[in-house]
Amino acid sequence: MPFSALGLGANIFKAVQEAGYTEPTPIQAEAIPLILANHDLIGIAQTGTGKTAAFVLPILAKISEMIATPGNRRGTRALIVAPTRELVVQIEENVRAYAKHLPIKMATVFGGVGERPQIEALRSGADIIVATPGRLLDLIRHADFRGLSFLVLDEADRMLDMGFLPAIRQIVKAVPIKRQTLLFSATLSKEIEGLTHEFLRSPKKVEIGRRSNPAETVTQFVYEVPKHLKPALLVHLLEDASYNTVLIFSRTKHGADRIARKLDSCKITNATLHSNRSQNQRLRALKDFKSGAVRVLVATDIAARGIDVDGISHVVNYDFPMHCEDYVHRIGRTGRAKAVGDAVSFITTEDYSALRTLERFIGRGIVRKKAEGFDYTSAAPPMEPQGERRFIPGRTGRSDSTRSGDSRGGEQRRGGGGGGQRQTPGGGRRSSSPGDSRRR
Repeated sequence: MPFSALGLGANIFKAVQEAGYTEPTPIQAEAIPLILANHDLIGIAQTGTGKTAAFVLPILAKISEMIATPGNRRGTRALIVAPTRELVVQIEENVRAYAKHLPIKMATVFGGVGERPQIEALRSGADIIVATPGRLLDLIRHADFRGLSFLVLDEADRMLDMGFLPAIRQIVKAVPIKRQTLLFSATLSKEIEGLTHEFLRSPKKVEIGRRSNPAETVTQFVYEVPKHLKPALLVHLLEDASYNTVLIFSRTKHGADRIARKLDSCKITNATLHSNRSQNQRLRALKDFKSGAVRVLVATDIAARGIDVDGISHVVNYDFPMHCEDYVHRIGRTGRAKAVGDAVSFITTEDYSALRTLERFIGRGIVRKKAEGFDYTSAAPPMEPQGERRFIPGRTGRSDSTRSGDSRGGEQRRGGGGGGQRQTPGGGRRSSSPGDSRRR
């Protein structure tokens, strides 16, 4: 089915063509007609399937009709809520690209930048607002949602996991009961199903692909390596020119900085993305990575969702992920939209149990490899004497993996969001308690 058959309108179809698309992806082909028919919708799809356009395109079509109808008052018609500022920026880019031939105003609301321009944008009554939950809740008194027709909860599973459920509930109370609600998620857990009963009315469901299955176009393999040799192995792999656009995941922001320093010392162009980076630094890192100005982006799991970069050749799990779902989301950054890519994971002896759990979760074994020409025999550096600890100014005794969760950050401590459970590679389920709605 071509886009021309979906009834989106000539101006939107023209913008889609100019963006280089001719046929909708499976989730777009199924979701767009249901949204145009005024149904609430649950969309379950893996990353890289085009789900953003699946809700943006029909919303634009319906808002353009409202604007063209004489007597209809202008004001905010659609509110799109997403978990991170990076995802908000990505959605904004999509909206602007597809609305380029429409007289539609939009605004974004997220933390890490000044409030005044965002307050003015809310008061101006932009047709579409894209926001993170925490900052929106801070500024919601400045918004007029009386004429709101569409509420989108994107990456709902991520928002629940980050503890934003209380904020989302308050946002939902601030918008009209009579509305069309669209919820999109990479997984459909019991907690997400609970949200659908709470926020949606007789929704239709579109589910594309297995919930726990990574994209079929991603080739997955692992390198078994002693912990002290991980930096050297990473540099060795990056000597291969096929590693041309590489996203590297570190478990902690301090670890990401250490990796970046190692790459700097080897003259490998890179940028970092984590919660200690300012908003401008994070946007610059994404821009440089997208443009090819840097070859490598080193990130924490804040980047597992919301990075929309075409042509990522490799995802490298420098640190093995703590949760099976995080693995699926991380490697979903490559192999997007039917493109191919490789997912490489480093594992140490400490990760064997987690790897077995992951393989059960995704329903397949992952190929083990040895790097050709790499010296696995180098001795480990000498240990620090027992009883002595290196003092780090500002350290409170928590491990590097503890997330700060402040207003500048993107990472928060795991847990929160409705008292759900997550599959953990370390064995079994991990209970999580209701989290707060820390500002984002």
